[in-house]
Amino acid sequence: MGAAGKKSGSPALRLKGRRVLLGVSGGIAAYKSCDLASRLVKEGAIVTAVLTRGAQKFVTPYAFEALTGQPCLTRLFKRIASGENPYPHIEPAREAELMIVAPATASVMARFAHGLATDLLSTLMLSIRCKVIICPAMNVQMWQHPATQANVKTLTGFGYTILGPDSGSLACGMEGSGRLVEPPEIVEAACAALQGD
Repeated sequence: MGAAGKKSGSPALRLKGRRVLLGVSGGIAAYKSCDLASRLVKEGAIVTAVLTRGAQKFVTPYAFEALTGQPCLTRLFKRIASGENPYPHIEPAREAELMIVAPATASVMARFAHGLATDLLSTLMLSIRCKVIICPAMNVQMWQHPATQANVKTLTGFGYTILGPDSGSLACGMEGSGRLVEPPEIVEAACAALQGD
């Protein structure tokens, strides 16, 4: 053990102290976001998860709070206690150094592309000024639809990084592009995005 109480040669935390917002939208791949949150925390990131209503059909805020040690954000409007921030879409956006949306459904990508602030996640996207990584996950036909591809082009034009989707067997039983990229690949993209900042 070294002077700091750590084993010598232990890997450096590549995201130590970096503030990451993790947006989770409502697709079956949402379960992988729990693993992603855990991996980001193991790299030293301070992770705040933002779940859409659809996401909460697949995963719970409690899981993300247990994995990250941070409050999980789910609502744009709520009654506040004394001293709480009445603007949940502003403070996290102000502090964030990186926004990751995984999985990003066709619906949420359309809202981002057209600036529709219909929930906390899409409102945050209009407020943030940090780097953004969007990880699509959907049915192959939805991914290939011209509307989705036009939205991808728009989001890329905003300066957002589109990571994936991967190809393979999909939850719907079809084969093709639409799988969420695996959490380790997303972590590597996050580290690359914040390197040198």
